[in-house]
Amino acid sequence: MSKTFSPTKRLLVKGILATCLLSVTRVGLASAMAQVVAVRIWPSSTYTRITLESNSKLKYKSAALFNPDRLVIDIDNINSNPVLKSISSKVLSHDPYIKSIQVTQLDAKTVRIMIEAKQGIDPNTFTLPPVAEFKNRLVIDLYPSKQSSITDDDPLLALLEEYTKGDLNQQQAEIKPTINKKKNSPIIVMLDPGHGGEDPGAIGYNKTREKDIVLQIARRTFNLLKKEPNVKVYMTRNEDVFIPLKVRVAKARSLHADLFISIHADAFTSRSVRGSSVFSLSTRGATSSAANYLAQTQNNADQIGGVSRSGDKYLDNTILDLVQKTTISNGVLLGNAILNRLKGVNSLHKPSLEKAGFAVLKAPDIPSVLVETAFISNINEEKKLKTASFQNQVSKAIVSGIKDYLKKRKN
Repeated sequence: MSKTFSPTKRLLVKGILATCLLSVTRVGLASAMAQVVAVRIWPSSTYTRITLESNSKLKYKSAALFNPDRLVIDIDNINSNPVLKSISSKVLSHDPYIKSIQVTQLDAKTVRIMIEAKQGIDPNTFTLPPVAEFKNRLVIDLYPSKQSSITDDDPLLALLEEYTKGDLNQQQAEIKPTINKKKNSPIIVMLDPGHGGEDPGAIGYNKTREKDIVLQIARRTFNLLKKEPNVKVYMTRNEDVFIPLKVRVAKARSLHADLFISIHADAFTSRSVRGSSVFSLSTRGATSSAANYLAQTQNNADQIGGVSRSGDKYLDNTILDLVQKTTISNGVLLGNAILNRLKGVNSLHKPSLEKAGFAVLKAPDIPSVLVETAFISNINEEKKLKTASFQNQVSKAIVSGIKDYLKKRKN
C-alpha cells in the first residue's frame, strides 16, 4: 500500500529543506569571506610598515587624504574581527609616522582602515603571496613625504624611494667606481646586519632571532671601527627595519664604500651543525651543498621581508657580468683575513673560505664578504650568540681581519 503526504506535511518538509539550503548558503558565504589572522606594525626612523596577514588575498582600495594627513584603505569581502581590531593598540607612541589607526565595518562585507599620520606620508601599498610561515599579506609602507629632508650622510630613504618606483638599477648604473683613490683618503666600511623588520632571519631553539643578534654584533663592530684612525663606517640598518637586498648593496655603492661586510648567524636542518664561516662571492656555483643551501635561504630574504613588485620594474642589469677580477680577489683576501681571526674565537665550520652566490655580495666594485658568526640552530652556539662576551670577540675578530686585509689588498 503506497504512502501519501498531506499538504501540511509537504509544506513542513519544504520548510525544512529551505532552512537547510539557507544555512548551507550562509556557511558558504562565511567561509568565502577573508579572515585576518595577524596584524603587525614595524616603526622605524626610515619608514613604518604595517602588515595584515590573512587566509586569502585581500582586495582593497586606498586613498590619501590631507588636512589632516590620513590614509584610507577599504578592504572588500571581509568582516572585522578581534585580531584586526587589535591593530589600534599596536601603534606605539614613538612611531614617527602613525598617530592612530581606526577600524570600521562600513557594511556587511567592507572594512575601512583609517590611518592618521603625524606628518606628511608617501604610502606604498601592495600584497604578497604566502611564503615560509607567512600566509597572504597586505603590506602598507609609510614613507615621509618628499618635503622631508634627506641627508647626504645616509641615502637610505632616497634609495628606498628609487627602489619603490623601479628606478634603482638605472640610478646605480650611473655610479662610477672610484679609481686611483688618494692614499690618505679614509677607508669606508659598510656593515650589513642581515634581515630585520618583518624578516626575523633564522630562529634558534630558544626563540632567539637572527635579526636581533646580528644587529647587536654590527653595532659593537661599528663602535670599534669608529675608534680606528682614517676609517669611516656606516650600517645598512641600525634599527629593526626591513631593507631589500638590492638597497643594501645600493647604499654601499652610493656612499662609495671600500668594503662591505654582511653579518649573519646561520641555521641548518640539523642542530648538530656548528662553527663560524666566511663567504665571498662565487659566480660559478657554491663550493659546497651547505654553502648553496645558506645562499638560497639568505637570498629569500626579500620574499620573506616583502618587497613591492615595482622594485623589479627595470630588468636587473646582470650585475654579475660587471664584477671586476680585482674586486673578487680582494673579496677573497678580506674573507680569508676575517676567517683567520675568527678561528681564535670559535671553531670553524669549514677550515677555508667558502664561496656562494649571495645576492648581497654582488656589488661590482666593492670587495664583499658574508660572515656567518655561528649556527643559531645549534643550541650551544645559540647561547653563545646571546652573550656580550662572544659578540665582542666576534666584533674584534672582524675589525682585526679588516686591518690585516688593508695591509695585503690589491689596488
